[in-house]
Amino acid sequence: MKRKPFGLALLSAAALGAVLFASCKKENHAQEGRPVTAIGTPPASPTLSGVLGTSHSVADTILLTSGTVWHLSGLVYVDSADVLIIQPGTVIKGDLSGSSTVAGGGLIITKGAKILAEGTAANPIVFTSNSSTPQSGDWSGVVLLGKAPTNAPTTTRVEGIPDVSPADATFGGNLPNDNSGILKFVRIEYAGFALSLNNELNGLTLAGVGNGTVIDYVEVFKANDDAFEFFGGTVNASHLLAIDALDDIFDTDNGYSGTISYALGLSDTTRADQSESNGFESDNNAGGTGATPITRPTYNYVTIVGLPNAAKAANGAGGFKYGRAAHLRRNAEFNLKNSIFVGFSTGISLDQTVGTTYDKYVSGVSVFTNNFVHGYVRAYAKEVSKVFTVIGTPTGNVGTTTLSSISLTSPFDRSGGAASFFAAEGTPEDQAGAFPNGIDWTTVGGSHNWTRYN
Repeated sequence: MKRKPFGLALLSAAALGAVLFASCKKENHAQEGRPVTAIGTPPASPTLSGVLGTSHSVADTILLTSGTVWHLSGLVYVDSADVLIIQPGTVIKGDLSGSSTVAGGGLIITKGAKILAEGTAANPIVFTSNSSTPQSGDWSGVVLLGKAPTNAPTTTRVEGIPDVSPADATFGGNLPNDNSGILKFVRIEYAGFALSLNNELNGLTLAGVGNGTVIDYVEVFKANDDAFEFFGGTVNASHLLAIDALDDIFDTDNGYSGTISYALGLSDTTRADQSESNGFESDNNAGGTGATPITRPTYNYVTIVGLPNAAKAANGAGGFKYGRAAHLRRNAEFNLKNSIFVGFSTGISLDQTVGTTYDKYVSGVSVFTNNFVHGYVRAYAKEVSKVFTVIGTPTGNVGTTTLSSISLTSPFDRSGGAASFFAAEGTPEDQAGAFPNGIDWTTVGGSHNWTRYN
């Protein structure tokens, strides 16, 4: 079995410190009329709450050091123009609230603020539960709010945050290159909170986040809603792992136009959400209107793995909880290429219940290129009110109802790590999916400490 480690030169601890200092130093100018302190200051207590920072007249730089286990007590905000630096190897634990109606610990980076969380493969930054027996939904997750364009009003509050909050919880603006900071070699475990039905915080929520932001080598493990959700914005995200989300693996809405590349998503085979759990779910907006900018993500080099057999994937026929490998709907557009989808009853659904998502594919506005799609019942379909009509495989793509004909090594066995999701060498599929040509980007510099599958 081939395994090709991804040969990236990693920064030494000293070099990384210099990068972080330089990143902070770049911010050492007035932002929105407020001077910035140049040196990061650790909070006085390891338990964080409310709004971080000590002053509303200067932009604070807050430092979370790796020698302390930090706790998030309730929703914790980094306010506009403040900078949060997190050292490699730092552990941040979300405290449980003790109530199903009150959010546990969570971190919200507001518009204008930044997070500089740059771990390494050997020393990742880990957000996790404070419970000795952690479970999905123990705490609220990580939220980045930016000033990039969306098709929602800029007064819109992000999902999952109560109407009354101590800092601005709105998102969006007119700055495509907006910079909310860095998440790199970061793992987010057991997060997600439902404020109400279909009003949830995810593992990682990115709302109006601009393409000046770096999202690279990030894993979301056992989220209590979606693993990654993008509400508008232009941010690009790469080298992503999404393991065992309750709901959708990747969800894109409200005019998101970035690129998601080199991403592996594994469905939780033991549970699914009341709203149906999909690999991809994409909407222009909740109403399926033509509001602009139109949601049009690019998905490139992605592998989505669902259920190991048709019975599990069906899960109750008309009332099934597991959905589709990709549910593209409500006027969303897409550029989907070099990707592999297996393990759902329906591979790709172009849902035209509301909006013109299917018509946009027919007219060439939305594009499939070099994808390999399996469905236990159907590979590609037009969907209207949950009635599926099989459509032909787009030219240059592969559609199949035979799982074995898409030659992944062992997609339902996680013990082999990334190699389980390699395609057979020399096959057409080997040029697609999360690990094209068998290049294992989860192992960097000989280390894969930042990842987990179970």
